This record gives sequence, structure tokens and C-alpha cells, in this order.
Amino acid sequence: MEKRVLIAITGASGSVYPAQMINKLLQLKDQWEALSVVATDNAMEVWKVEMQTPFIKREEVQYYHKNDFSAPFASGSGQYDTMIIAPCSMGTLGRIAGGISNDLITRAADVILKERRKLICVVRETPYNLIHIRNMEAVTLAGGIICPATPSFYSVPKTIEELAATVTDRVLDLAGFDIKSFRWGGKNDEYQM
Repeated sequence: MEKRVLIAITGASGSVYPAQMINKLLQLKDQWEALSVVATDNAMEVWKVEMQTPFIKREEVQYYHKNDFSAPFASGSGQYDTMIIAPCSMGTLGRIAGGISNDLITRAADVILKERRKLICVVRETPYNLIHIRNMEAVTLAGGIICPATPSFYSVPKTIEELAATVTDRVLDLAGFDIKSFRWGGKNDEYQM
């Protein structure tokens, strides 16, 4: 069965992650049935600063306003099976952990968790305080996956985009997509252990 995927973008640093995810998912069209995006106002401001360009909507993607509770993923009957919040601000994580559905992103996360579907929070903050850690624990206990936006270096990335892809590819792996990516100990890996 093809996936119904929601990418939510919040105002934390890391606009490169959803940009790469959207681009990669558009190359994997045979693996999803629906691809939707919702973003906060702060996310769009951060996007402009970090990407040096305004957010550009892609024709193949469905976009929803942060307060559009008529979006299909605002209900379990919409049957979205995967939600990726990238980057996930600590404020968004805290509202999800507390069960506060004050916008479409937190409502969708609540729906995904209650339906026992896949929620991946690409948290982006450093350092963490105890409140952050406890919120990560609460979301994990509720069935969510916390995937910090922590790049890896063993693939020897040469550009910022390649470095960011170490996070993006990990998230898409967690979401169950069949992607080509660096694999530790793989046939083309000169750094086998």
C-alpha cells in the first residue's frame, strides 16, 4: 500500500531538511499516494533566512494552512499513515507531549499518535533542558519517534547538502521509504568495520 505522508515544518532552524525531503519524495512518487505539507508562519520566516529564497510550492504536493482543520489528516479517517515534523521546534514538541492541539500540526500529530501510526519528530535544539527531555520521553512513550537533526560524518560529506542528507535519508528510512543512501558496512563503503 502506498503511503499518505504529511510533512510539517515548524520555526526551528533546519529548513534544509524539509526542502530535501520534499525533493526526495517527489523522486519516489511510486511509493506514496498523497504528499501534504503544512508550515507555521515562523517556519516560513526561518525558511527565507536559511534558504535565501521564499518557500516555493510544488505542483505535486498538497499544501494546507496551519489552521485548516478540514485537512484530511486532522482526522483518523483521513488515513494518513506517516507524519514527519522537520524541523520540530521544542514548543511544538511540548504541545504534542501535553496533548494540546492548538493548530493543524499539533492536531495531526495527536491523530497520528491516537491511530498508532508513524510520527517522526526531527527535533532541532541544543542543548536540551530537562523539560525538552521529558517531552521527548512523553512523545516516545506515546509511540512517536524522536530523531534529532544530528548529522553523521562517516559518509564523508563534502557539502552542506550532503551533510544534511545524512539526516534526511535517516528520516526517510524511518518512514519506511526504499531509498538509496550511504549504508554503514555496505559494498561501496570504504570505511567498513
